Amino acid sequence: MFNDCRGLPVTTVSQQAAAAFDHAVDGYLAYRADMTARMEALLAADPDFGLAHCLKGYLFLMGFRADTLGAARGALADARRCAGTVREAAHAQALAHWIEGDPERAVAVWDDILRDHPRDILAFRLAHFVNFWCGRVEAMLASVRCVEPYWSDAVPGFVSLLACRCFAHEEAGYYLEAEHAGREAVRRDPTDLWAAHGVAHVLEMTGRRLEGIAWVDGLQSQWDGSNNLKHHLWWHQAMYHLELGDFATVLSRYDAGFRDLLSPLTGMAPDLYIDVQNAASILFRLGRHGVDPGDRWVELADKAEARIGDCQSAFTLPHWMMALAATGRDRAAKAMLAGMRDFARNGQPIARLVDEIALPVTEAVLANGQGRHAAAIALMRPVLGEMYRMGGSHAQQDVLEQVFLDSALKAGAQNDVRIMMERAAGRHPVPPVRRRGYAMGAHLLAA
Repeated sequence: MFNDCRGLPVTTVSQQAAAAFDHAVDGYLAYRADMTARMEALLAADPDFGLAHCLKGYLFLMGFRADTLGAARGALADARRCAGTVREAAHAQALAHWIEGDPERAVAVWDDILRDHPRDILAFRLAHFVNFWCGRVEAMLASVRCVEPYWSDAVPGFVSLLACRCFAHEEAGYYLEAEHAGREAVRRDPTDLWAAHGVAHVLEMTGRRLEGIAWVDGLQSQWDGSNNLKHHLWWHQAMYHLELGDFATVLSRYDAGFRDLLSPLTGMAPDLYIDVQNAASILFRLGRHGVDPGDRWVELADKAEARIGDCQSAFTLPHWMMALAATGRDRAAKAMLAGMRDFARNGQPIARLVDEIALPVTEAVLANGQGRHAAAIALMRPVLGEMYRMGGSHAQQDVLEQVFLDSALKAGAQNDVRIMMERAAGRHPVPPVRRRGYAMGAHLLAA
């Protein structure tokens, strides 16, 4: 029995293998693009390392792809075969719940692990990730508060804890606490993308667009070797430019930054969920302001057609539909909705989420794109208060609210415009009149 770098026992054959596990976990925490090489080195050091197989399975699931579920199940079988401690067996059980389409039960297992092992950074970071994509902001915050008394800057990974503290507080609306934690994390480690990302969210939510542009500009030289999360930070920068009305720079950042089709990162994962969300949400917003996207929707629509029936990421589904609607692919859109209905019948918790929330929202996106604005309003109105359950940050969820607002404005449905403006004003600290996507609604109601 050996220990990881935080003093937790791991069942493996050597300290070299334990160090390889630390290296792989560090790569996950730091959003490194070389995770395949790190995992190969880890499993070469000990092919029967139970936690290594758990990590392998987790990594397959983090891409939210139906075609990786089989590989995740294979990793689970190996993890169960090799688990040597109660903690390792619990990780395998969490992996099983996630594979079975019940991510909240997986979080419950990670929470149990953290009660006994608050320095299990893998359990902590996975709970943070899954809670976020299940819309469980308060659980994200509770998890941070539960473990942080047991951490200090003497513990490897402390910067990652600060980064999660930042993002959890930001999504909960505690912007001062969030910004302090995020900036402190970046001060300690300028390469930490999750901390940089958390501060970017603070600057977005508090309307500090020029600061946001400078924040990303000042840090991006530190991101060599990082994975697609840096695309998302460039998306944030494009969002600041969009709010300033600098649409040419938004398109430039699209083509040469977060949707650079010639980038090796994009080439390795051309339909990665977060990249698709970035691209579709920007193009939809630009369309509301009369900006011609050229043929940029086409490659997204091609990828959307290839992913019909894959419903592992509920929040990505309406983004896929934006591309199909924008390119007039009505037959593919109909097939996508049929695939979602089929998936909804499998009885898993994520299937119920697709059925109850993602399906009406995705139908509304199609209706909006087809000019059926009253239908879009009717589909979305009953689930406006539940859309957060699909995951995504306030900044990301905003595009769905703009779908509703756009439909309400075009349908002349003033009460529905008011509903959305009240929602926007009640949750977002920047008044609607200072937000480019909402100003037209604010002016209408003020007239």
